[in-house]
Amino acid sequence: MNTKYDVIIVGGGPAGLTASIYAVRANMKTLVLDKLAPGGQIINTNEIANYTGFGAINGAELAIKMFEHSQEVGAEFDYKTVTAIVDEGDVKKVVCLEDDAVYEASAVIIATGTRPRRLHIPGEENFTGAGISWCAICDGAQYRGKDVVVIGGGNSAVEESIYLAGIVNKLTIVTMFDLTADPIVCDKLRAMPNVTIYPYQDVLEFLGSDKLEGVRFKSTKEDATERTVTCDGVFEYIGLEPTASFCADLGILDRTGCIVTDAAMATSRPGIFAAGDIIVKGLRQVATACGDGAVAANSASKYVEKLRG
Repeated sequence: MNTKYDVIIVGGGPAGLTASIYAVRANMKTLVLDKLAPGGQIINTNEIANYTGFGAINGAELAIKMFEHSQEVGAEFDYKTVTAIVDEGDVKKVVCLEDDAVYEASAVIIATGTRPRRLHIPGEENFTGAGISWCAICDGAQYRGKDVVVIGGGNSAVEESIYLAGIVNKLTIVTMFDLTADPIVCDKLRAMPNVTIYPYQDVLEFLGSDKLEGVRFKSTKEDATERTVTCDGVFEYIGLEPTASFCADLGILDRTGCIVTDAAMATSRPGIFAAGDIIVKGLRQVATACGDGAVAANSASKYVEKLRG
């Protein structure tokens, strides 16, 4: 299978879908590839309250609106796992796992985002997907009326904790530092009666034999107190890892695995652009991802027009 496009976008989150809209409107034949459902990380978010024009909106709902917009303007979408991008100058080949598919384009925009970081401690592998989750909106309902632990104190951890506290019996939050999310949501979480917070802790182990039974953690303060909290489920929110290993051979990654771009979202490889959470940047939000996608599509379209002469 070998199909030619003007622009191929790898990744169907806010950056990729926004890029697809701008690319199609620039008269580019455009394809979006993603191995998962469109929307990226926002489909796992219960509420997004800082995306301009929407007030508060469910993440999955926003993802559907973005995907529908992309489809309405005429962008193509396919479920594919991209394993490599081959730079052949004016032609870029996008190699996929499924069906040995190879797509060709004049320009490529990489918008693959990030995936949840893991702790890599004893018990984590045993209970992954069977007591340990990274998506409260996906799996929270099964813990209604039960005891749950959330690990992490950033925006995602606090926002999802507020959602969970509304349905579980008891919620315990264990975080390496203090709560670092926006102050207004931290205050809301602290005021919830069924929430206990343990800041400045190292998580040591997930406990249980046939099923998850608890979490053991230790204070990073001088007393180094160890505690064990029994629970029925755990949700981890300890940060995100870039997902661009498939393009490591292109020489466009920094030491952390993120893609280096300039202000035009161009990489050091002519015709290869990147946008969203996968790039080196200071703020990773839906709004900034969409902005990156618009810039990347504009830059890619201009690049293709130059090739056309």
